Amino acid sequence: MTIVGNPVTESTNWGTLCDLAITVGESHIRDLFVADPKRAKTLCFSANGVSVDFSRQRVTQEVIDSLCELARERELLSARDAMFSGQHINITEDRAVLHTALRLPKGSSLIVDGVDVVPPIHEVLERMEILANDVREGRWLGFTGQRITDVVNIGIGGSDLGPVMAYEALRHFSSRDLSFHFVSNVDGTDVAEVLAKVNPLTTLFIVASKTFSTIETMMNATSAREALLAVVPGADESAVARHFVAVSTSASRVSDFGIDVNNMFGFWDWVGGRYSMDSSIGLSTMIAVGPANYRELLSGFHAMDEHFKSAPLESNLPVLMGLIGLWNRSLLNIPTVAVLPYDQYLLRFPAYLQQLIMESNGKSVTRTGKDVNTETGAIYWGEPGTNGQHSFYQLLHQGTATVACDVLLTAKSLNPIGEHHDVLVSNALAQATVLAFGRTQDQIRAANVPEHLVAHKEMPGNRPTTLISVDQVTPFILGSLVSMYEHLTFVQGIIWGINSFDQWGVELGKELATNITPFLTNDADLGAFDAATAESIIWYRANRSN
Repeated sequence: MTIVGNPVTESTNWGTLCDLAITVGESHIRDLFVADPKRAKTLCFSANGVSVDFSRQRVTQEVIDSLCELARERELLSARDAMFSGQHINITEDRAVLHTALRLPKGSSLIVDGVDVVPPIHEVLERMEILANDVREGRWLGFTGQRITDVVNIGIGGSDLGPVMAYEALRHFSSRDLSFHFVSNVDGTDVAEVLAKVNPLTTLFIVASKTFSTIETMMNATSAREALLAVVPGADESAVARHFVAVSTSASRVSDFGIDVNNMFGFWDWVGGRYSMDSSIGLSTMIAVGPANYRELLSGFHAMDEHFKSAPLESNLPVLMGLIGLWNRSLLNIPTVAVLPYDQYLLRFPAYLQQLIMESNGKSVTRTGKDVNTETGAIYWGEPGTNGQHSFYQLLHQGTATVACDVLLTAKSLNPIGEHHDVLVSNALAQATVLAFGRTQDQIRAANVPEHLVAHKEMPGNRPTTLISVDQVTPFILGSLVSMYEHLTFVQGIIWGINSFDQWGVELGKELATNITPFLTNDADLGAFDAATAESIIWYRANRSN
């Protein structure tokens, strides 16, 4: 296994890219189109139903060629092969990184640490299908013999963001006989509001926690359990087994909670939380859309995996997405990416990408512990269009900060109503145009705008924008899109020389919270805490019960 761990700035090709960042990166996108009128065709690439147009980015073919050369120098290809073959590329936790194995077709084989991982994956999938069909077809009955009407997924992080994003994205394909709810926040309001909507006697709760000890998840699960027992005749605890299932690997904790271990769906330590939506974490997704559609989702993932494995770097969608994103972040110093889906079904897609990319690549040291010496980990955020246009697009167009944009649109609506979709798409294309090309003062004057308003109406443009287009948001297309973003995250991590698959920055806050909790409800001495935290604890003690 060859994975480069020194800072990317030490690469021989870095100087060339720095020069290009001045000559090309500081050019206006308008001028790049004048210099190359065919770039709208030559900088557009497609695979597996996803088309990506980079012509509105501040790149040329020379930039792309240099970025691909950097990828080769950083041993991207061998690192990619190491990941797919199950080598322990997560060095700080000594783990393989094998979310790609979750979508391998049945009958495939992949030996990892002496074990073929594919058969167990499909055993879990087949058990998930049985449960999903039983719930969807009314065979799974609650403790009092009633049919399930509501499904509540209880998780946090990847155990929530993946399922809720997938449910919203594929809602068109979901069963309308069932209602789906998602609980994640430890704030009691989250679980209380869901419990106020459902009848526990007709609800199936899915508790998603690998260790079955995640504090937020288990507190919410316990509250749901108490709500169930409060309405069960005789508070019979055997009812828990009819209303709770688990996505976990800890059979003992699952059993202690009262869940039948036959209704526990496992996964493996080589499945990171933010890469887990196509593991058993996707149980709520499968119940919602049905096993056949879930298989299509997996097929979309796998198709993009295969493209990433086999396509030349110069036409490889995840590679190009990753390289151009790295160009914007590290060489053009653009700190954020706005994800702008012009499809209401993708309303939670930006939030999903926040965890996927920011938790993966928000790192400041390389795999060998050296400072990275360049900017890493762009900040991802966004909202669906056209809502965002009436919110933050003013800053995108005329603010002092340059924001890179990913605009996503569909050719066909799953809900064709009048001219709605034509208007939606026209807005997406118009925004991509203005973001890239802007509007000059001469153009404004030509429209007979009064001179005192010219400066106010000027749009500088030159906002790097990628246009991603698909036919419709289907299970297959969603899988392809998510896989593309997963792999672009990997590409960037490898080239930066960081480990994209640990998340130590998440852990310290959890540890401190555990230390603080006991001090909130007693008068113990606060000398172990810094002055600011101590004063905050004193304030909370004084006000928590008033």
